[in-house]
Amino acid sequence: MLMTTQPLDRKNWFSVAVKSSVMAAAVATKTAWKLQEITAHSSNVSSLVLGKNSSRLLATGGDDCRVNIWSVNKPNCIMSLTGHTTPVESVKINTNEELIVAGSQSGSIRIWDLEAAKILRTLMGHKANICSLDFHPYGGFVASGSMDTNVKLWDVRRKGCVFRYKGHTQAIRCLRFSPDGKWLASSADDHTVKLWDLAAGKIMCEFTEHTGPVNVVEFHPNEYLLVSGSSDRTIRFWDLEKFQVVSCIEEEANPVRCVLFNPDGCCLYAGCHDSLRVYGWEPERCFDVVTVNWGKVADLSVCNNQLVGVSFTQSIVSSFVVDLNKVSKCGSGLHGLVKDDKPLVQPVSVGSSLRRIYDRPPTTCSRPQRLKHNSESERRSPSSEDDREEKESTAEIQNPEDYKEIFQPKNSITRTPPCKSEPFPAPPEDEPTLAKETSRPSQAADSQSTLPSQENPSPIQRPPIASSATITRVEPSVIPAARNEPIGLKASDFLPAMKNQSLTEIVDDEAMSQIRKGHETMCVVLTSRHKNLDTVRAVWSTGDIKTSVDSAVAINDLSVVVDLLNIVNQKASLWKLDLCTVILPQIEKLLQSKYESYVQTGCTSLKLILQRFLPLITDILAAPPSVGVDISREERLHKCRLCYKQLKNISNVIKNKCGLSGRHGSAFRELHLLMAVLE
Repeated sequence: MLMTTQPLDRKNWFSVAVKSSVMAAAVATKTAWKLQEITAHSSNVSSLVLGKNSSRLLATGGDDCRVNIWSVNKPNCIMSLTGHTTPVESVKINTNEELIVAGSQSGSIRIWDLEAAKILRTLMGHKANICSLDFHPYGGFVASGSMDTNVKLWDVRRKGCVFRYKGHTQAIRCLRFSPDGKWLASSADDHTVKLWDLAAGKIMCEFTEHTGPVNVVEFHPNEYLLVSGSSDRTIRFWDLEKFQVVSCIEEEANPVRCVLFNPDGCCLYAGCHDSLRVYGWEPERCFDVVTVNWGKVADLSVCNNQLVGVSFTQSIVSSFVVDLNKVSKCGSGLHGLVKDDKPLVQPVSVGSSLRRIYDRPPTTCSRPQRLKHNSESERRSPSSEDDREEKESTAEIQNPEDYKEIFQPKNSITRTPPCKSEPFPAPPEDEPTLAKETSRPSQAADSQSTLPSQENPSPIQRPPIASSATITRVEPSVIPAARNEPIGLKASDFLPAMKNQSLTEIVDDEAMSQIRKGHETMCVVLTSRHKNLDTVRAVWSTGDIKTSVDSAVAINDLSVVVDLLNIVNQKASLWKLDLCTVILPQIEKLLQSKYESYVQTGCTSLKLILQRFLPLITDILAAPPSVGVDISREERLHKCRLCYKQLKNISNVIKNKCGLSGRHGSAFRELHLLMAVLE
């Protein structure tokens, strides 16, 4: 291991560890690879974010109410931040990677100083889950977006809410400050993107072209350009001078989860399910598509011409690297999409600005002033309750060596300049198959000569390499997905124990007979389900949606109801008030089901009903009685009373499940918030 006595800059601290594993330049390396996989929390991970300055700092929030700080590609947690009493749903690291803010399900926000390893502020004011956070690029301000539909701007020094921006009607999913710090962009589940003027304290523009929840927004690093990614599988680019759409990319097969502009602004990286896509916007075009098996990627960052992506599944956090040297970022190049041997678009010049450039403050190159903890003029005196909360919040340093290496060098004085940051070493391409190795005995003999000498120094004849031969090699950091054997599983665990008979002695017929046990039963179940769905489909084709739902309910099979609801949920216009009276009792059963997919479908259907019909139901029930006889109104009133009664029953189920953790817990809390008018 390399040793050094000079302090390292925050952005360069990882280079020492990297130098010990530099690979030969002549070896062909991969374009994308898995860097690391860690168990980040004792319970499910609910949020994570990368430090954008170094791409080497990772923060995770979990259902265990903790915020853990990690160094990318190192296995041990550096610091664990406590104080929240409910699961942490959003985290954000500031530009200089000195502060971190975390928001919880209860609506509380806590800010920690990473260098001082202590709690800095506790901010209270939101009434529901914190869904998004962002640091102002220059001033000591934090923006927060919540499921209570409010956007708030906080003064970190004075520990107070500066302004509240109201306009969204559903949960705020993403917040971003503009590079010059004058604007704030917000996106929400109400399908809109709003642009706020911080100085004027009012909305500048609202973009309403998306047809699904908008998951992410991002400003161009230089030009007056904004990008938004939505669950409607589109990416839209907005001109912030003319306040109109520049282009729209509609070829996504999956919802867009995160986006990031290249540091020089030449292209956009879009993190999709198991892929990275590189886009241009004038005109809209796809420069490259890189397959990355990261699943649902949560955040992206670029450093040293490498893109780092992180994702999480339950308590596991995985990090991936894409070598941008091998990715096409403009219309020309081998990676650009072609059709009939011709590029889809003509190459365009990179770097030419088409719009106004942000006017950044002149102090951007200087380090922002540190927040002082002992200055009474810069901090409002907290209440006794706030004192108690901040005392309960701690920063537990679990890895002192890494903590000092990463966060302490800025406090030291050195005359030696810090060493340059090194990129993550790329693993070699997949090795050739063993069959190919046998066809080259001369190379095999050469590799054999490099092995350590044995007791018998005389040369020996090397036998042909077989699949069972032991080959001395370095195991790859990521086990390829294409394997003949499952990882961590033993076939013997799934077969009955046989006395005096090993697994290898079981003949194929006996093994197949054990595997086929239960297969016929499953086939009968699936055949019956298919037959029932055919019946429902036939009724729908000859009648209406209400008749088909009645037939699905009459079959008394929840799986058929789930299949039908998954179709109806995709088109909200199919929902009618009389349909709700039939579906709501089934939704109550789905919400209490032991199957995760059933619960998810029930939550989605109930959310649609609440958004479309709950205001109508409450208005009709609150209206004064009409004069005379109005049969249609009486029927509508009867349906509303029936729906109201069913919703009251479901609200009790929702209230009991609000304490659950993970994705379903968050969905139940959102439904509870929507059903608050029933109480």
